[in-house]
This record gives sequence, C-alpha cells and structure tokens, in this order.
Amino acid sequence: MTTASNILRLGLPSGSLKEATFSLFEKAGFSIHISSRSYKPSVDDPEIELRLLRAQEISRYVEQGFLDCGLTGYDWIIENASDVETVCELTFSKASANPTRWVVAVAEDSAIRTVKDLEGKRIATEAVGLTRRFLEQHGVRAEIEFSWGATEVKVPDLVDAIVDVTETGSSLRANKLRILETIMSSSPQLIANKAAWAEPWKRAKIERLVLLLTGALNARDKVGLKMNIEETRLDALLKALPALRNPTIARLAQPGWVAVETIIDEKVVREIIPQLKQLGAEGIIEYPLNKVVY
Repeated sequence: MTTASNILRLGLPSGSLKEATFSLFEKAGFSIHISSRSYKPSVDDPEIELRLLRAQEISRYVEQGFLDCGLTGYDWIIENASDVETVCELTFSKASANPTRWVVAVAEDSAIRTVKDLEGKRIATEAVGLTRRFLEQHGVRAEIEFSWGATEVKVPDLVDAIVDVTETGSSLRANKLRILETIMSSSPQLIANKAAWAEPWKRAKIERLVLLLTGALNARDKVGLKMNIEETRLDALLKALPALRNPTIARLAQPGWVAVETIIDEKVVREIIPQLKQLGAEGIIEYPLNKVVY
C-alpha cells in the first residue's frame, strides 16, 4: 500500500526538453500521460507524483522542499544558486546527446570583437545572474536586461549583444548572429532536496530511478546482435566483433555450431554485418535495446 510517506515528488521540465524527457522515461520503463492543459502528468508508478514545471524554476522548488527531486539543467542550478544534491548528470537534450551552451552573441557585422568590447553596452538575456557573474570575471560593466524570450531577434535594434542558450547554433546563424564567447556548457541534472536525499526510502527510490534512466541513456546508440556460426570459424569472427563486453557464446543443438550474442554501437552495424556474413555468420539478427545497465 502506498502512503503519503512513500511518495516521491518529482519535477520534470516543460518546454523544449519535455518531449525528450518523456521519451527517456518511456525507455526507462515509465509510461507518462498528460492532458494538453495539465501540469500534473500521471505515471504508472504509484510511488511517484509528477509536476511539470519550467526548467528555470525546478532547482528552487527542490531546494525549498516543494519537490523531493527534479530534472533540470546545470545552467539553472547555477543561475538560481540552488543548494541541492546533484545526484547524476543525464546527457540528453532536445536535439542530440550534446550539452547545450550559453554564449555571448552579437550581430555578424558588429564591431564588438572581444568580451572587453562589451563595456557600457546593453545585453539581453534570460540568465541575468549567470551573465552578470561572467562579466564581473572579465572586469566588464554593461547594462543587463531580462529577456522574456525570442532573445536572438533583439540584436542589433534593441540591444548590442545577447547571452542565449544554443545547442547547434542554427538559430543564431539564421538570425545573422556571431558567437563571441562561450560562457558555460550545460546538460540535464537529476537533483534532490537535501532532506529528501537523507531520508532512506526516498534516497533508495531516487537511486532506482537513476539506475533505470542511465540504463536507458546507455542503450541510446547501441543495438544487440545475434548470429550463428560454425565453431571452427568462431575465433576469426570474435577478432572482428567489437563488443561492450566479451560476447555471449552458447552451443546449438546442431553439433559444431554456436550462437553468438553481443551489444555494439549502432553506427558500426552497417559496416560490420557484411563482414560478419563473409566470416561465416548466419541468421544474423539486429534488435533495439531499451536499457543497458553496467
């Protein structure tokens, strides 16, 4: 029976990270459902209570104890100066497995060439604290204004520069902006309230959640391969076969034949399967993976 004392209150990010986050949880084995107007998704785990919030706010609510744990960017933890327990880094984002970057950007034809050239200039950003600390480190004084969104369209008519987050840089290039400096890189972090982390049941529940989520991430770019081969040709095949660990080998009912099963990077499959076929492998099967737990 689930009671109020064994409920984990978990905050997930809305906005651009929502779909990637829901996909990761699905791969980890959790089915999440949400209506178009709701910020309280349901999940098929009676011990988890979800809240959908802006990533910018999650670390504050975790620190204050309104949430036991949450998934948010490292950048917003730093921006909010939140005193939380960082449980693990989860390297995924809305478009790739690469971290996002906070950058200073100016118009392509701007005379601003260095950070020092920002002295006395006007800068728009959503991360005011992050930007202020960066400029202080360089001894630069500038006017920093909070931007409510669409920051990249404000240069050069409204501001001289922006500090914005980018993953691929495509939006900046589309708006004819040039990256002047990278302030920091950021990836999603699973964080916990310190009191919740000190509570045995909640800590164990969070650790089980981390195990499943990291397993799903580990499986992201890998596939399983199965094949049969004559035992006399096995050594040559094993030399050619990249594997996560030593492959599993099992004898078949047919004398002189073995089954080989392994996990490899998906990007090498198209190269390795023809080679395995030439080495005598038969009945080659490629299959997707949901989780790989080391």
